[in-house]
Amino acid sequence: MAGKFTFYNTLDRQVEEFKSNEAGKVSMYTCGPTVYHFAHIGNIRTYIMQDALIKSLEYAGYDVRRVMNITDVGHLSSDADTGEDKMVAGAKREHKTVMEIAKFYTDAFFKDFDAVGNKRPDVIEPATNCIPEFIHMVEVLLEKGYAYVAGGNVYFDTSKLQDYYVFSSSVEKEALEVGVRDDVEEDVNKKNKTDFVLWFTKSKFEDQALKWDSPWGVGYPGWHIECSCISMKHLGEYIDIHCGGVDNIFPHHTNEIAQSEAYLGHRWCNYWFHSNHLNDQSGKMSKSKGAILTVSVLQEKGYDPLVYRLFCLQSHYRKPLVFSWENLDNTVQAYNKLVKRVSELKNDGAVDEAVKAEYEAKFLEAVSNDLNTSMAITILYDALKADTNDATKLALVESFDRVLSLDLIGHAKALADDATSVDAELEAFINDAIARRAEAKKAKDFATADAIRAELLEKGVEIKDTREGVVWQLI
Repeated sequence: MAGKFTFYNTLDRQVEEFKSNEAGKVSMYTCGPTVYHFAHIGNIRTYIMQDALIKSLEYAGYDVRRVMNITDVGHLSSDADTGEDKMVAGAKREHKTVMEIAKFYTDAFFKDFDAVGNKRPDVIEPATNCIPEFIHMVEVLLEKGYAYVAGGNVYFDTSKLQDYYVFSSSVEKEALEVGVRDDVEEDVNKKNKTDFVLWFTKSKFEDQALKWDSPWGVGYPGWHIECSCISMKHLGEYIDIHCGGVDNIFPHHTNEIAQSEAYLGHRWCNYWFHSNHLNDQSGKMSKSKGAILTVSVLQEKGYDPLVYRLFCLQSHYRKPLVFSWENLDNTVQAYNKLVKRVSELKNDGAVDEAVKAEYEAKFLEAVSNDLNTSMAITILYDALKADTNDATKLALVESFDRVLSLDLIGHAKALADDATSVDAELEAFINDAIARRAEAKKAKDFATADAIRAELLEKGVEIKDTREGVVWQLI
C-alpha cells in the first residue's frame, strides 16, 4: 500500500498530499527534449530531479508509468510561435537533414540521460509519429469553437476560456496580461495576443522541411499540441503528474492545459511538478550563450556523471542551483569519501531488520516531504555512522540507492578491486611521480609537469588536481 507523499503542486501553488486517480498507480508525463542540439547540464538537472521523484514514488509503494515526448518538429525559436523552427535551424547549422539531426541529438540526449543514473521512461514518443492525433485534436477544437482559422493557420482562441492564466496569482495575471509577448514580433492573424498556433500552413517558413497534409492545407503542428496528444495517446484522458522545468510553466504548460481541457471537457492533470534553473556565475544556463556544457563534456574532463547527480540531489529541486567547477570539485570529494566508506564495510552477519526499518522510514519521510533529497543524503550519512553492524549498513545503502541511484556499492567494489591491483612498487612510483610533478609546478616548469602526467597515464594512472590535493585512480 502506497504511503503519504507530498510535493509542491505548481497548479495550486502549495505543497500538498499526492492522491492518484487510481490507487497505488501513477500516470506521469514529462516534457522531453527538442532534439536540435545537445542537452546542457541544466536540462539534465531537470531530468535528474524527475527521476528522483519517480523513484521516490516507487519507494513509497506506487507503480509509476511515465511517458516522454521527443520534439522533432514544430518548436520555434520563440515559445510565442515566432522565429525559426529549431529543428530546421539545427539542420542548416550542420548541413544535415532534420531527421539526421533528430537521430543524432536524441542519441546524445539519452547517452547523458543514462549516464547520470536515470531510468528511461516507459514510453518515448517522437512528435512526428503522431500527426493523425494532432490533426484530430485540432478538428475537435474547431468543432467546439475553441479554435479558428486565420491566414491559413489554425489558432487556439484563449478568449473562450474563463481562466487562461491557470498557474498565476491575481498579481501575476495582471503583469502577464500587460506584458505578454510584447518583446516578439506580432502575428497579425491572432485575435488575441495570447492565442497560439495549433497547426501551421502558410507562414514565413515556405521551405519547412517536414510537412503533412491536413484539412487546412499542407503544414505542420504547433509545439504545444504535441504533449497533449502524446500524453492522451498513452495515458488516457486523466493523468496524475505532469513534469517540466520552470521555464515551461508559461506559455507551454499553460497552453497545454488550455487545449487539453477544452478538448476533453474536464480537468486533465491534477499535479504539476517543476524544477528550477541551474545557473552559472552569469545567470541561467542556456544554449544561446554559445559553448554547451554537457554531461559528456564533464566526463571528458574526468568527472564521474554520478558526481553531477549527487551535486543536484544535494540541493532542493525548487531552488535555483549555482554551478561552478569549485562546487563540483567539492562534490567529487564528498562522493569519493562516501564510496571509500562503503568500500570499508564488511558483509559480516545478519541484517538488523529493526534498525533497517527505522532508517528506511526516516529516508521515506524525507523523500515524501516535497522530495527533500538533501535530507535523504543526510540520512544516508547517519546510517553509515549508526551503531549497527556492517551488513545492516550495506543493506541500507542498497535500499537508499533505489532512489539516489549513485551506485555506491558498485563504485566501492571497483575501488576495492583497484586497491588490490596496486602493488607496493606501483604505489611508490605513483607517489614519487606526484611529488616530482609538484616540484615542477612549483618551479613553473609546466612542460615537465605535463610530461609526468603523461608518464602516469602510460602506466594506467589518471591524476586530478583538487582543493584537497592530488588524487589518482587506475584507468
